[in-house]
Amino acid sequence: MTSVTEARRSAPRAPGPGTAPGRALGHGPWFLVLPALIPILVLSVGPLLYGILLAFTDAQSGRTGPTRWIGTLNFQDLLHDTLFWESFRIGLVWAVGVTVPQFLLALGLALLLHQDLKLRWLARALAIVPWAMPEVVVGIMWRIVYNPDAGLLNETLRDLGLGGGRDWLSGLATALPAVIVVGVWAGMPQTTVALLAGLQNTPRELHEAAAVDGAGAWRRFRTVTWPAIRPVALAITALNLIWNFNSFALVYVLTNGGPGGRTRLPMLFAYEEAFRYGQFGYAAAMGCVMVAAISIALAVFLAGRLRGGDRA
Repeated sequence: MTSVTEARRSAPRAPGPGTAPGRALGHGPWFLVLPALIPILVLSVGPLLYGILLAFTDAQSGRTGPTRWIGTLNFQDLLHDTLFWESFRIGLVWAVGVTVPQFLLALGLALLLHQDLKLRWLARALAIVPWAMPEVVVGIMWRIVYNPDAGLLNETLRDLGLGGGRDWLSGLATALPAVIVVGVWAGMPQTTVALLAGLQNTPRELHEAAAVDGAGAWRRFRTVTWPAIRPVALAITALNLIWNFNSFALVYVLTNGGPGGRTRLPMLFAYEEAFRYGQFGYAAAMGCVMVAAISIALAVFLAGRLRGGDRA
């Protein structure tokens, strides 16, 4: 009798109706999160922390002595590095110059693709083709378009009697605008898809009611369409600013930062410091500054979104 009682006590009990799933499973929720958490920790958080640590050292390539801890010396040197801050300015010009026309053109294209047009499915498929192309392929293709001798752009200008032969990617005045055009073309599809999804979630009844009240197209857009897609528009614009500011491959293939540093974005500048000149610690400090700038901008954006949500 005693052995039966002890066996019952030692047997695991099924959770009762009032038992929380987390208590019944112990650390079960953490095991469910681990498959997604481990890659983030290994591939994102780990390298970020290592980069921050590297920024406070004098790490260089090819040195035989041990790496030393130098505190904030890299950041002090960075404050007086006019070339870096010039690249930072170029990065801001590039990010805004790509994001703003990207959004405006994508909004117009999304509104067009939202209409009941013939072969709309084909137009939507063609609209996302640039998004499906790798940045390296896009850069090579546009280098051919901008070719000063036999490029499509110069040939078209010659046929129209507007001159030609201009080296768009090597001119001091034309290099950055030419690269911005490529950035707008390459990134517009993802913005179009996001805005089109927001448009499709807008109830048609609201548009019909506004039309019955005599509202024109612009008034319907201002009072019905824009309030419905505004959260999507703000989110995709913030993401585009971050993505564009961190651009590397497209500009690297097109101009490699030239001519004369006119298209040297901050990521490209940090890449050159690390892998061309071997200044890993100094390049890591640049990365920390860029991460801090993006984090502050993102925090301001999220704070504004939360205040806007509270007012709504």
